[in-house]
Amino acid sequence: MEEQTIIVEEKGVGERLDKALCTLLDISRKRAKDLLDQESILVNQKKEKASYKVVQGDQISVLEAPLEEIEVKPENIPLDIVYEDEDILVINKPRGMVVHPAPGHYSGTLVNALMYHCKDLSGINGVMRPGIVHRIDKDTSGLLVVCKNDMAHASLSEQLSSKTAHREYKAIVHHPFSHTFGTINAPIGRDERNRQNMTVTSKNSKEAITHFEVIENFKNYAYIQCKLETGRTHQIRVHMQYIEHPIVGDPKYGPRKTMKTDGQLLHAYALEFIHPRTKEKMRFEADLPEIFKKILHQLESGEIE
Repeated sequence: MEEQTIIVEEKGVGERLDKALCTLLDISRKRAKDLLDQESILVNQKKEKASYKVVQGDQISVLEAPLEEIEVKPENIPLDIVYEDEDILVINKPRGMVVHPAPGHYSGTLVNALMYHCKDLSGINGVMRPGIVHRIDKDTSGLLVVCKNDMAHASLSEQLSSKTAHREYKAIVHHPFSHTFGTINAPIGRDERNRQNMTVTSKNSKEAITHFEVIENFKNYAYIQCKLETGRTHQIRVHMQYIEHPIVGDPKYGPRKTMKTDGQLLHAYALEFIHPRTKEKMRFEADLPEIFKKILHQLESGEIE
């Protein structure tokens, strides 16, 4: 069982405990109820009812019970397949799609769609994440490679680990830059105040390196390209917040006041790796989503400053 503690700041204040848990832990109302019924939740080191009203400064401790085994079912969900052969698929994932099942998201995921499309997927990551060798956030669009067998999975996993596979992103961030290129070398770990977030920290963290290039500056924003040297959770989002250029529309790490985007403007536009069987160097690129193009055009035309 994994214990985590959250200090309530703004999110969840004034709400019933069961409802606040949905927001703070990103879980379903049913999962919140189950945790409370299992007495896996403590508020300020004591048990509280689901109806308890959360106040600022509350310390919520979660001793999470193991999840029941969930049957992941194939679902007929359209996929934007950029490339496919006997070993791999390259998918252009839309913004809003979760990559694999997790608490609160057991259907409608990329894995559900893949299981409908493919007879075989690699099993190295278990029944909840078949075929998934790397992932991108729910609200990030763009490319990821999926493995159909364990040979391909082992090869791609090694390439990601040894940094011979490359992932490139495009983003619109707050505030223009005074320089064109930069490298952010800052370790990332769990935020001790909110375990659902990541942060730059020296405690229980891992090396994280992001290279970026400014494509175009605007009055209050910048259009940038990022290349990952490591692949930490929320890496680009955390690093951009750290250097005070948060990604536009980022619900976790961005400012409250931002342009209306219905999500973060971060797109995994390029993926480069060696094919696990043929050893051919492969590169794929995915066009920007329409909302990204629209806002970029508005910035270029001066409609948005």
